[in-house]
Amino acid sequence: MRYRFLTFLVIALAAAPALGAEITRQSFVLPEGAFPHDVAAGPGGVVWYAGQRLGVLGKLDPATGKVEHIPLGAGSSPHGVIVGPDGAPWLTDGGVNAIVRVDPETRQIDRYPLPETHSYVNLNTAVFDTAGILWFTGQNGVYGRVDPKTREVKVWDAPKGRGAYGIAATPDGGVYFVSLANSYLAKIDTATGAASVIEPPTKDQGARRVWSDSKSRLWVSEWNSGQLSRYDPATKAWKEWRAPGSRPRIYAVYVDERDIVWVSDWGANTIVRFDPTTEQFQSFPLDAGGANVRQLLGRKGEVWIAESGIDRILVLRFE
Repeated sequence: MRYRFLTFLVIALAAAPALGAEITRQSFVLPEGAFPHDVAAGPGGVVWYAGQRLGVLGKLDPATGKVEHIPLGAGSSPHGVIVGPDGAPWLTDGGVNAIVRVDPETRQIDRYPLPETHSYVNLNTAVFDTAGILWFTGQNGVYGRVDPKTREVKVWDAPKGRGAYGIAATPDGGVYFVSLANSYLAKIDTATGAASVIEPPTKDQGARRVWSDSKSRLWVSEWNSGQLSRYDPATKAWKEWRAPGSRPRIYAVYVDERDIVWVSDWGANTIVRFDPTTEQFQSFPLDAGGANVRQLLGRKGEVWIAESGIDRILVLRFE
């Protein structure tokens, strides 16, 4: 397997003191055609990615740059990958219409197929809630859950039809998803499975991804409007900020351990950092055109970035 990684770059920034003065950047070149749709940092330093076009789970060792591809079987086309409470990677695999778990040691593949009543839902994103239940979305208009202990899989039709995309769990036990096609945020009743729509102030904003901060507030990336928005369930209040640039297209969103918000902007081919305290944005231009960053995820001191358009994984490290 071909692998190599690029040298560190130190970026001097005129940043707010709370954010630090510099960030290191490191890129890892993946095998051609890997198409890393989503990325997830796991235990022991390992980084996993969903190789959508090759039907594989990718494993990256950041210490050496070594890449391993684990084939997921005929017809596989994984979209999202997360690391579960068990330390294993879990994937939403639209090609086989199933939630997939891969044992990180034995490489054994375990599928949780959706019921026959929902034969193809275009599986998108997954998250574990505080009770250890996995929740997922499908762009064809569904959301659902998997209980890893009982193996029960349940699916519900999303409000207003197709479009269910990003999903997030909050520290206080909540689960929320957003609809790209119908531009809303929804809260799931985890006991009954019912979803309640929460309408944002901007019409047709194109809610794409969602992430929770430490206060259980929801941060939403708005593809159509070019905005970053926040919904506070405690006050039921929204707040919006337009990203910098002439035509921002905000795709991914991630909130780090300091409650600093990171988004990817396809319009400017940048990663953008937002400080909610100062309400200031700071842009980090990507060094290759067409990076097409569809997802961000991280761990303490790191933001991991899937550059799907150029077969690379990028990490930004900060103090």
